Amino acid sequence: MNKPNAATSGLIPPYLKKGDKIAITCPAKKLPNPMTDAITLLQSWGLEVVLGETVEASYHQFAGDDELRAKDMQHFIDDDSIKAIIAARGGYGTIRMIDRVDFSRFAQHPKWLVGFSDITLLHTHLFTIYGAQSIHGQMPVNIPDASAASLETLRKALFGEDLSYQFSSNTLNRSGEGNGILVGGNLSLLMAASGSVSDLDYSGKILFIEDVGEYLYAIDRMVRTLKRAGKLQGLAGLIVGGFTDVKDNDIPFGQTVPEIIMEAVKEYKYPVCFDFPAGHIPDNCSLVLGAPVNLSVKDKVRINFNVSPNL
Repeated sequence: MNKPNAATSGLIPPYLKKGDKIAITCPAKKLPNPMTDAITLLQSWGLEVVLGETVEASYHQFAGDDELRAKDMQHFIDDDSIKAIIAARGGYGTIRMIDRVDFSRFAQHPKWLVGFSDITLLHTHLFTIYGAQSIHGQMPVNIPDASAASLETLRKALFGEDLSYQFSSNTLNRSGEGNGILVGGNLSLLMAASGSVSDLDYSGKILFIEDVGEYLYAIDRMVRTLKRAGKLQGLAGLIVGGFTDVKDNDIPFGQTVPEIIMEAVKEYKYPVCFDFPAGHIPDNCSLVLGAPVNLSVKDKVRINFNVSPNL
């Protein structure tokens, strides 16, 4: 299989329209509850919802064993009537099944992949191999607690409507302006992709990172690992989302998450913004990974996507 140049190929799946069929599958952890709210919401957008076998499957903590979760994803990748695949939840497990899936049909019939957290590995894989855009956004398990604003950004991203953000600048931000392809996701999963076929080329990109439940020292280690690998040096910008439920040791680490990050990137000149509303938070606003984006950090932070119409 020939591998396109992910920096320039810009594979954009067709945007959704009313009547389209979308699938929900669980590539990682099993669901704790039925997805009634999510199905109702997606149907209210005029979409037909198809549920995968994994939605009701259980194998230890996973939504079925690795083979079943791969089979479910494969089915929806190969079904051309499915226009988007939404991961029901994250957790852990995508790395166990991803190499069992043949994504080759995706290149001829791309479709939107939606999710965050553990789903970061699928985002990085599809961008690295195919230069494909995908959506970092709310998942069905989160929809009952999600903000209405974040759900509206998901609808806009799926249907190809203009997507932009503006909010007050954090005093810790570094001013500037950058343009580049947006990549990233969960910091722990970016580390899990490192050195694999799913690893990203960070050069010239605008990087987004978020995480949950990590110790401060572990965040410091991951950020410094990226730096030592040369992945932070050539960025066009850095967007930091939610770092939630952060833990510390009995002897305090001594730095906050923003301080950890700014110390690591202090010698670089690109803009940095903190507190972008995305990650493991109710207001998890959608980001189109793999898409060109303008990041402006001044008295206000402005993030604008260049939405390309499907021709």
